[in-house]
Parts: sequence; structure tokens; C-alpha cells
Amino acid sequence: MFSLKVPEPDPNTPKPEGRQIIPVKGEPLGVVSNWPPALQAALARWGSTQGKSPALTALDITGKPLYTLTYGKLWSRSVKLAYTLLNKLGTKNEQILKPGDKVALVYPNSDPGMFLVAFYGCLLAEVIPVPIEVPLSRKDAGICQVGFLLGSCGVGLALTSEICLKGLPKTPTGEILQFKGWPRLKWVVTDSKYLTKPSKEWQPHIPTANTEPAYIEYKASKDGTVVGVAVSKVAMLTHCQALTQACNYCEGDSLVNVLDFKKDMGLWHGVLTAVMNRIHTISVPYAVMKACPLSWVQRVHIHKARIALVKCRDLHWAMMAHRDQRDTSLASLRMLIVADGANPWSVSSCDAFLNVFQSHGLKPEAICPCATSPEAMTVAIRRPGVPGTPLPARAILSMGGLSHGVIRVNTEDKNSALTVQDVGHVMPGALMCIVRPDGPPQLCKTDEIGEIIINSRAGGNMYYGLPGLTKNTFEVIPVNANGVPIGEIPFVRSGLLGFVGPGSLIFVVGKIEGLLMVSGRRHNADDLVATALAVEPVKTVYRGRIAVFSVTVFYDERVVIVAEQRPGASEEDSFQWMSRVLQAIDSIHQVGLYCLALVPANTLPKTPLGGIHTSDTKQFFLDGNLHPCNILMCPHTCVTNLPKPRQKQPVGVGPASVMVGNLVAGKRIAQAVGRDLGMIEDQDLVRKHQYLTEALQWRAQTDADHVLFVLLNSKGVTVSTATCVQLHKRAEKIAAALTEKGSINTGENVVLLYPPGIDLIAAFYGCLYAGCVPVNVRPPHPQNLAATLPTVRMIIDVSKAACILTTQSLMRTLRSKEAAASVNIKTWPTIIDTDDLPRRRPPQIYKPPTAEMIAYLDFSVSTTGMLTGVKISHAAVSAICRSIKLQCELYSSRQIAICLDPYCGLGFVLWCLASVYSGHQSVLIPPFELENCLSLWLSTLTQYRIRDTFCSYSVMELCTKGLGTQTELLKARGVNLSCVRSCVVIAEERPRLTLSHSFSKLFKDIGLSSRAVSTAFGSRVNLAVCLQGTTGPDPCTVYVDMKSLRHDRVRLVERGAPQSLPLMESGKILPGVRVIIVNPETKGPLGDSHLGEIWVNSPHNASGYYTIYGEESLQANHFNTKLSFGDPQTLWARTGYLGFVKRTELLEANGDRHDALFVVGSLDETLELRGLRYHPIDIEISVSRAHRSIAESAVFTWTNLLVVVSELCGSEQDALDLVPLITNVVLEEHHLIVGVVVIVDPGVIPINSRGEKQRMHLRDSFLADQLDPIYVAYNM
Repeated sequence: MFSLKVPEPDPNTPKPEGRQIIPVKGEPLGVVSNWPPALQAALARWGSTQGKSPALTALDITGKPLYTLTYGKLWSRSVKLAYTLLNKLGTKNEQILKPGDKVALVYPNSDPGMFLVAFYGCLLAEVIPVPIEVPLSRKDAGICQVGFLLGSCGVGLALTSEICLKGLPKTPTGEILQFKGWPRLKWVVTDSKYLTKPSKEWQPHIPTANTEPAYIEYKASKDGTVVGVAVSKVAMLTHCQALTQACNYCEGDSLVNVLDFKKDMGLWHGVLTAVMNRIHTISVPYAVMKACPLSWVQRVHIHKARIALVKCRDLHWAMMAHRDQRDTSLASLRMLIVADGANPWSVSSCDAFLNVFQSHGLKPEAICPCATSPEAMTVAIRRPGVPGTPLPARAILSMGGLSHGVIRVNTEDKNSALTVQDVGHVMPGALMCIVRPDGPPQLCKTDEIGEIIINSRAGGNMYYGLPGLTKNTFEVIPVNANGVPIGEIPFVRSGLLGFVGPGSLIFVVGKIEGLLMVSGRRHNADDLVATALAVEPVKTVYRGRIAVFSVTVFYDERVVIVAEQRPGASEEDSFQWMSRVLQAIDSIHQVGLYCLALVPANTLPKTPLGGIHTSDTKQFFLDGNLHPCNILMCPHTCVTNLPKPRQKQPVGVGPASVMVGNLVAGKRIAQAVGRDLGMIEDQDLVRKHQYLTEALQWRAQTDADHVLFVLLNSKGVTVSTATCVQLHKRAEKIAAALTEKGSINTGENVVLLYPPGIDLIAAFYGCLYAGCVPVNVRPPHPQNLAATLPTVRMIIDVSKAACILTTQSLMRTLRSKEAAASVNIKTWPTIIDTDDLPRRRPPQIYKPPTAEMIAYLDFSVSTTGMLTGVKISHAAVSAICRSIKLQCELYSSRQIAICLDPYCGLGFVLWCLASVYSGHQSVLIPPFELENCLSLWLSTLTQYRIRDTFCSYSVMELCTKGLGTQTELLKARGVNLSCVRSCVVIAEERPRLTLSHSFSKLFKDIGLSSRAVSTAFGSRVNLAVCLQGTTGPDPCTVYVDMKSLRHDRVRLVERGAPQSLPLMESGKILPGVRVIIVNPETKGPLGDSHLGEIWVNSPHNASGYYTIYGEESLQANHFNTKLSFGDPQTLWARTGYLGFVKRTELLEANGDRHDALFVVGSLDETLELRGLRYHPIDIEISVSRAHRSIAESAVFTWTNLLVVVSELCGSEQDALDLVPLITNVVLEEHHLIVGVVVIVDPGVIPINSRGEKQRMHLRDSFLADQLDPIYVAYNM
């Protein structure tokens, strides 16, 4: 149906040219005679032979030593814990824990000692520790994913310290909270005083390391899921041996560890390898680093440490805090291991740190970047260099090349270069390959970037409990260019992207997790962060906190950058920074940003060590929970795959359109006909009273006291009624006043200005009795004269009214000071107040010489802001009343209830005319009364046991929104709608299916039949084309393809098909009405189920537009048009609405198949964008679904941009969340780029009395800058 634009392949795209890579081998793992058979054995040895030797020093929050744990104490406490775990947690016969069970370790970062004892206690008890972060609250980032990890590992027990347990979130009864998604846990405190000393003969069992799991390390993946990497006992031991060999660890070394000791390098070096080599670890918790960034440097100096384990941020913060401390020496450092040495910003951090601290004894060759991943563990590490030898060379790579996955030395400007340092050589005993990151694991060429995969005995073994995921990651067999496996040994994916440089040095350029694939090119999230950080963020960005991720919108990934804004940053600074970031990323990475958002400081979800939790940030963005304070969307530049705009083909009437009988090109002509008007039981009534005035006089004589109208107030109390004779007499009084007071001549126009009620009806018949032409106008709103009075004035001027009939209070309003502020009140025509008229009778009651004379003018403002008045003749009045009488089976004993605005169209006909013609009683409920009592309409239906009721969409929406949740309360009050047989919405638009369905569904509980609700359809040229009525089949619903609809085609699809739009039939075609579907350009008839303009022929068509200068051509065109071929005689009126007719399987009362009319929308309203036709309502429905805080929305075009105005019903902090979501949904569902998003307060979008949005008024207010928006986003 539509084709995406596929970018042409660029012939200049760089392609890999090297030979296939040869696997790289690490040096052999040395065999050392005294290496222990298991890690626990090393601890046992040191515990018994070197008991006083320090194992761990912990620091307090100020950076001072808190305690030192010796190897003797570490051993004895671990044994006590192991004994307690296996023997003291249950009853004597039924212990809770058995070897091989999994337990969670929950210890804060500030307590490495407790963790160390717990970890080794578990190893000695042969239970499997699963270290996790301490849960701080229900709302922790990713908390429920941790529950998934615990569940998949089968954890039922958690070890923690007393202090930590006290700090855990509790329920009011003191229980530990049950976190969302977590299994039920038993908590065990491991402080020494709670442990039991084993008897002399009990010894922990220490078997030789085997392939059973030793521990499980958690890992959060790109989508936020948390999995557990299981490491076997032999892999744990081998990894320690390989690290010892690579780092040349010696017994008794001192090591300063700034990393998290629960996982990754912090665990491998600071907890495992350290114990194997009897190293003294000084653990610097993250909290100390925040308070005193230099503390780790001071610890190296004090302890003359040989090794320090840090991240780039620790180098950066130490450097920033450095104030030339003369007494600090880093000369003892043999290795400064940089754990994130694979990051793009590590080079500059290492260089800058060396620059500052070389004068303090730091040796350049001591800096050792490394690369690791939870699955492959240590992938590569730079070995400490020999003093004096040159440092390894850097690689300066072209960003453009990298985005195509190839290695090219950068020759362009230095901005688009990426400088990478090596991460040393492969680990001892390991084998490394580089394979393509997507598709089968094919070996890369030497100049190609790929994923590093490792074969080694020292890596992770599986994702615990997830065999499917495990196979894809831990059992990879690389293949050559022909797809043939190279050998049988399985490799583990490291998740790192890189290449092998000269001298077998390994270079890492990114992570698979951070890979953004945009339009077929790869970008590394970390590189984009580095570029954003390089744009002087100090004024704008809080603590360098920036997250980069991609979201899939319209078949491609789109780059989103979210940063925290510094408190106090000015809007101007922020926007300047944002636009500079856009330019930098465009010029350096040649990729467009889709969205750049700034959020208040400290509001992004954090990882336990204070980093940004990217997957949660992305989820917040997609859910509309990010609450940005500044946002910039640039969809125009980065969405390049939109389908080409449609070129319209010229339409000609060709031989394909030739008509044969009732077929067009082999299809049945799309036409539908209501019942014949001739079959009427009351022929003499029609003949005798072809005028409504005669019908009223006849009823006043023959059935004087029959009540025609009952008007209710908000309490449901009758405030006035009108019998036939009362109405006749009131009409006479008004006619007399018109001729005497107003000295009005016959045929002059008189404006009726009344609230909905019986006065309006009396005034209407008064005008007819006097021979004037009534013009019914909605009165101005006293609280909002500025907006409503000019329309009144305009209709009075356009209709050249000779006089205004109104109430006393409205007359005062028209002449008030407030009115004078909006219009000229000195030039009103004669105003007659009809409240207290003397009892007079006119000399005679006027009878028009012919039925073609105008009975009244019907003025209405369309949704496009056009004020149109149409002329309704006396013949049309009789015909429409007769048609409705037939369709709805109306007669004197019937009663209907009407709740709508009676100012134009079919609403006016039902309120004022139908009862006088058919004699039924109308219970009138002014819609404004519902504001004071929402249930008024529904309780009236119950009280009067009404079978047929008519309402507007506004009323239906009020009830749905206001009473939807109160059905139980209504039931208790006795509201029961089982009496209602038909509830018809009077409208001039496509049926609002969702609203009708909601209404039916909500009020089903109080007896409303699912078949009751239907809609009517009318237009300016014919006020009533369809109305459901009492007989005939129920309205049917079809599903059409939205993409075809934009091409002016109808393609029927199944319910639930993607991009489908449900359309409901607009009720049954009224008696005497014929409709035909016509191509609006060729004016030729169309076939069944084809989209075209709805044309109508009927005795109640309007006679024409009431125009001041009589633009006859326009009138003739709309009211008396002939088909260009086919039936050249019939005169049709053009409704201006698009729709189609479909013959259904249903049968009419007379046994014919039923032809259903489906209205798609008004032609005037449609937007033409990219050569396609859009109906605003379709875009608005999508927009309203985008976020829970969108109340109502409206769209229009400005120049050639699409503008979306949305009312915000949530809190103002949600306002900017709406911008990306609105842009996304319109792009996804309609293939359009939104140009401007305007967020406004509820009630700003103007709505007319029929509940239709006045989009053009809204557009005018937008252009005149009168909307007072909460936020306007110009999507660049």
C-alpha cells in the first residue's frame, strides 16, 4: 500500500578489504607448583599460617580507616558462617540450606568486610552466593528485574548485616517490604554475634575446583532485564590464576580498590585474586569518593600500594580536587588498572591524570587499561610496561569508517576522529576471535570492527536458569566467509566491539549494548555521550549526567539524548547548549538527533553507584514519565525514510467509466434510497395542512389541551408546558407584537435569540403567523461575551434582520456596557422582549402563496469556521417532518425526550417542528442544565419511561466522563434505561464510534440495550439524510484500511487488522431521500464501496445558501448539480462529505438487501499533506491515545506544517512528556512529521453546540498568539 523510502546505497561507502582474521592466542597459563586446588584452600592456608596478615581495610565516610580484617579473622568468621548456614537455620532434621542452594548477598557498599565473610562463608558451605544491590525503596530503578534474577536463580534466602537489615524499607507492621516481582525471602543476619562456633571436629569440606557453579554475578542488559552469569569453581580459580600471571601479583602486595566489590573487576581483583595471593586490599567506598575524591590517592601514598583499581571518573574527580599536595606520592604504584579503559573518554582521562600526577611519582607505564564483560570476564589487560620503553601507540580512527564497521585511519578534520588506546593483550590461556555483530558469527576481516569472542577456562559458564539465552552467548562457534564452522571449540560473546591492532594489541571501540543502528550505520552511545560532554556542558548539564539511547519509530532507530539540567541554568543557556549538541553530533557523527531533552537535576533513575539507569530512562521516555523541563525534537532532519509524496494523476472521464444500466465499470452503482414518502396513512392531513402554521391551528381546534412540549430544569422539575392551544395563542401574541411594535413586513427576517426552551418555539410560530422569516441564533454567553457576541452580531448583519425577538434578560445583555466592549450596540435592529406581551391577536394569520416560499433560515458555523445560512422552504419543512414521522413512527400518543442545542440542523427540527406536525409530546432538556445535574437526562428517561431519545455528542460525552464510574450510584437511585429503544445522536460528522461504544458499555449496567445507540447524519444542504428510526436492521460497522483512505480509496479489512479504522453506518436513510456517491472531480457516479462525495436528492433539501450578494454559481453548484454521465436529469445537492455506500447481507423490511451509508468526513476539513488526504479526527484519535494526560486535541496546518494542539489534563510537569509521544504516534500511524506541538489548558480548543471542534477558530487564535499555551514545541 505504501512504500518506505529505501536510501540508495552510496558507492563511496567504505567496505572491509583485509584478509580474514586469524584467532589471537594469549600466552600459556603458567603452571606454578603451589597454586591452591581451590580458592577456599588458599584462604584456609593463609588463615592458619598468616593469621595476623591484613586482608582488608575498610574506610569510614571521611576516608579514615574503620577496621582491618586479618586473614585469621576472615578464615574463622567464614568458617563460623559456613557452619551456621548448614546447621543452624532450620530444625535438627530439616535444615533450610543444602550445598548447591543459591543465597542472595545484600550488603551496602560501605561494608566490604561483612561481604567478604559472607562470600567466603558461602564458598566454604558450598552454597552459591548471588550478590545484589541493597534495595532502598519500592521505586528503585530496575527493582523488579532484580526480582526476576532472584526468581530465575531460585533464591529463597538473603544474607545481610544487622545495620543493613534495619535500614531496609518496612511495612507499617515492621515487616520487610515485599518488593515488586521478588520471590518471598527469608532474611539471615551474618554479624559475628549471631553465628555459632563449630565444634573442634567440624571442618568445612573443600573439594578440588570443579565445574559446578561457585557464584552468580548479576548483569543488567540493554532492555533492563537482569540475568545471572554463573561462574564455575574451576573458572573462578583459573581466572584468578590468569589475573595473577597477567598482573604479576605477589604475596603480600597492597591494593587500593575504588570499584564495587560485589561484581566485575572489584570482585575479581579485590575479593578473589587478592585472597589467592594474600594481598592487603584497602576498599574505598563510593560515598567517600563523593565526599573526598582524593582519598584513594592518599591511600596509595599511605599504604605504598603497588596496585590501584579505578574507573575514569575516579581519575577525573581526583584530578579536579588536586591542589598540588606535595606530600602525596604515587611512586609505589606498579599498576594503575583502569577498569573502563575501553570507553571513548578513557584516553583523555588517563592522559590528563598522568599530566598532573607524573610529578608525584606516577610512572607512565603503570597505567593499565583493560576490557571486561560479565560473560567473558577479563577480556584483555595492558601489562605493566618496562620503565623507559615507549608507550603503545594510539589508534586515531575515522568516525565515518566506524559507523560503517570498518577501521580507517582518520584523514579528515580532527573533530570527526576517535582516539582509542589499546587495552593490552589477550589473557593468558585464552583464545580470541572477532566476529560480525549481526547474523551468523562470521570471522571479520582484519580491517573490520566486530564483536570480541573468547575461548578460555576462565570465563562465565551460562545465564543461570536461562538455557535459550545461554546457547546464543556462551556456545558460539565462529564460521568462515563460506559459513563453515572453524573447529569445534565454543567461544563466549564478550559484548565488546573492537579489533586486533599491530602487535596483537586489542582495541575496543564500543559495546553491543550501546550500539545504535540508525539507517544501516552503527553509532556507539558512549561516543555520542562523549561528544555531548565535549560541548562545554558546565553551565547546563548537572554532573555530566547524560543518557543516550535509541527508540524505534517508523521502521528505524531514532537517537534520543536525555541530560540532567543544572539547577539555576537559564532557558537561554540550555537552548544554546542543546542546539550546539545537535550541530556537534551532526558534524562529528553524521547522524541526526530525534530528540534532546533536559530534565531537572537528580530526576533520572540511578544505578546503585549513581550512574544513569539507561533502560529505565528509556522506559520513562516512552511511557511519558520523564517530565523534561526543556525539549528539542528534530524529526525533519532525521526521518529520511518517509514514502515519497503522492503525485495526483489527472482524472478524465474515460471509457473505463462507461455506464451499463446500474453498473459502473462492472460494479453496482453506489446509491441508496430511503422508503417511499407516498405511503402515508394521514393523506388528508398532508393535503389540508401543507404548512406547519395550519397544522398548529388545526391541532389547537381539534385537540386543544393535548400537551405538546414539557420543559424541565436541572432538578428534573417541569418549569413550563405548552398545549396545542397555548402554543397557538402565544404565537398569535408574538405575531401581533411583530406587526404592531416592530412594524415588520412579510418576508422580512427576524432573529430569535432565546435559551433552549418553549419561548423559542412560540417565537418561531409567531414569526410564521406574521409572515416573517425566523432566523434562530444561539444567544451570547453572558460570562463570555467577547467570544460569543461577535458571532451573534455577524448573523444579525448577514441575515439583514429587521428585528430581534428575545427575553428581557438577554435584551439587557445586548445593551450592556460589557457588550459594548465587543460590538457596536448602538446599531442593533429593533429588539422586542416577548416575556410579558399584551393579549392581542394579529388581524390575520399569514398563509404563504406557495410552498416554495422560505419558511426559515438555518445558520451554522462549520468546523472550518465558515458561517453558512441555508434557506428552508415550507415544502421542505413539511417533507422533513413527514419523513421523520414515518421513520420514527411518531403520533399523538408517543413521547420523546430531547437533550441537545436547538439552534440549527436536525436538532432544531426535532425541538421546534416535529411535535407540531406529528402531535407527539416532546420532553425538552436544555443541555446547560446538565452542568448542574449530570444525571438529569438519564433520570428523565427513567421517570417518563421514554422509548426514543435524541441527544448531541456533547451530552453523551458529559455523561460518559462524568457518570461512567457512578453506575452503581445511579442504580441505587433507581435509574433504569431498559425502557429506551432508541437513543439517536444528532450530528453532522462521521459517527464517533469509540464514544458511542463507551456510552453503551458503561450504561449497560443500568439496563441500556446494546442496540439502542445510533447516530443521525445531516449536512448544510440537507438537514437530515439518515436517522435510525424504529424498523430496519441495526447499524453495521466495517473496518477500512487507513492507508488506502489517504489515497481516496476504500479497502475493507478484518476487525483488528493493523492500521484499520472502524466506521459505523450513520443510521438509515430517511424516507424520500436518495443518495449517490460521486467522484468530486469528474462528477461521475462511483461503484459500491468506493470513496466519493455524498450527493443527495430529496424533497427536504435546502433551497440554497442565503447569501447577501447571491453568489448564484456557488449555490447552483451545491444545490442543483447533475451527474456528468449516467442519469443526466436528476438534480442533486452536494453534501461536501466523503463517504461510501456498501450493500450488506442484511434485509430491509420490504425484503430488499440493505444499502448502508458510511460517512468518512467533511471535504472542507480534510488536510492535504504529502499529496495525501487526511481527516483531522484520525490524527486526533491517535494523539489522544499517546498519553494519559491528553484530554482533547485538534490539528490543522500552518504554511505546510502540521500543528497539533493538545489539552493537558494532568499536572504541568507532564506537559513536555507529551511532545515526543505525540510526534512518535503521528509518525508511526500517519507517516507525517508534526511541525508544531502546542500544549494548552483544558477547554482551550473551541467546540460548537454540536460538540464539533472549531479547528479554524483555533488556528486563528494560534496565529494571533492568543492561546496562552503551557508550552510550544517547534519540531525543527
